[in-house]
Amino acid sequence: MLSFKEIKPKIMYYGTPTLLLNTLNEDGTTNISPMSSSWALGDCIVLGIGLGGKAIENLERHKECVINLPSPNLWENVEKISSYSGKKVIPSYKQEIGFTYKKDKYESSGLTPLESKTVFPTRIEECPIQIEALVKNIRIPEYNPLFAIVETQVLHFHAEDNIIQNENYIDPSKWSPLIYNFRHYFELGKEVGKTFRSET
Repeated sequence: MLSFKEIKPKIMYYGTPTLLLNTLNEDGTTNISPMSSSWALGDCIVLGIGLGGKAIENLERHKECVINLPSPNLWENVEKISSYSGKKVIPSYKQEIGFTYKKDKYESSGLTPLESKTVFPTRIEECPIQIEALVKNIRIPEYNPLFAIVETQVLHFHAEDNIIQNENYIDPSKWSPLIYNFRHYFELGKEVGKTFRSET
C-alpha cells in the first residue's frame, strides 16, 4: 500500500507549460514576461499574473497581448530574462529575491520580434506557437491580493508550419511545450495514449 504525507510546499507549479507574455509598454515597445500559470477553454485563455510587475501594469493600460509558447530548446532563452523586471521601480520583495530592471528583454533573451497581425505587442519568432489575444477581464481575488486573474480572448493563433496537421490542428507528436515543473524546466516524454475526443 502506498504511503502519503501532508506537506506545505512554498510553490505549486506542478507541471504547466511555460509561456512568454508580450505586452505593450508606454513608449510602444514590447515587454516580455516569463509565466507558467495559464489554462485554456474554447477561445479563452486565462492567465495568473503576479502584481507588482510590468505585465499587469501594461495590461491594465493596454488590453492587447501575445501569448508565446516556447519549445524545450528555448529554456535558456526564457531563463535569461526570468530575473528581469520591466519596471524601473521594483517592489522590495522582488528585489530581495534577485529581480533587477531590464527594458529590452529581446536583446537579453536572444529572441527575435515579429510583427503581429492585429495587436500592437510583437510576437516572438522562435516560439512555435504565438497567440494574439485581447484582455476581456482583470480580477484581483479578495482572498489573495497578490495576483490577478486575467481573462483573454484569442484573436489569432499562429503555428509553425511543421507542427500543423490537417490544416487546423497541431500535431502533438511534433509539438512539445516547455514544462515548468516545481521551478525546473522539462520537456514532454513519449506519448502513452489519447482521449476519445482526439480528432488526430
